[in-house]
Amino acid sequence: MVLFDLDGTLIDSAPDLAGAANDLRLAEGMPPLPFAQLRPMVGAGARGMIGAAFGVQPGDPRFDALRDAFLARYADRLLQSTRVFESMEPVLQALASAGLPWGIVTNKAMRFAQPVIEGLGLAVRAAVVIAGDTTPHAKPHPAPLLEAARRLSVAAAHCVYVGDDLRDVQAGRAAGMPTLAAGWGYLGAGDAIEHWGADLVLQSPGELLKWLDLP
Repeated sequence: MVLFDLDGTLIDSAPDLAGAANDLRLAEGMPPLPFAQLRPMVGAGARGMIGAAFGVQPGDPRFDALRDAFLARYADRLLQSTRVFESMEPVLQALASAGLPWGIVTNKAMRFAQPVIEGLGLAVRAAVVIAGDTTPHAKPHPAPLLEAARRLSVAAAHCVYVGDDLRDVQAGRAAGMPTLAAGWGYLGAGDAIEHWGADLVLQSPGELLKWLDLP
């Protein structure tokens, strides 16, 4: 089984997440930030977007209010510009042709993940969907990945996880799964992707098919 992170790996949701952050900046009387400045932090969710847009981190007295306001704006534009990465579509088709199930393991809360996955037509294709609030722990804890494997009765060692954040690699390693880093993703602002400890850094989705030895 192949498991994918959602934002930045399977789908490009950065335009809507960055748009929600800039909507909030405008509401706060601040000018919008360039998309290129916000995109890298999309994989870190609301925490990353609030940090990038306002320089505010959890623990700051302003954080909770800004996070809630950001999420409310994001809920209004979940599918305005979000799309499946164009180069990912042939990969999903190849997996289906080979009879290999694939699923989604994301830290996105189900109340946001489910409408996005359904709206993009992925819900009927994914064998399993695990959100950030499906298990008691989110990535980098291995629990979400292990739950995905459990639901499909596939041993963790027979799954591969693909993600674009250091937490994805940490979770995959902790779950005992071969773990591949998605070089086309958002990647964050920490260590370079080559230093995450993934089994392989994929430069494009098509390289996954080569790694799986699929046509």
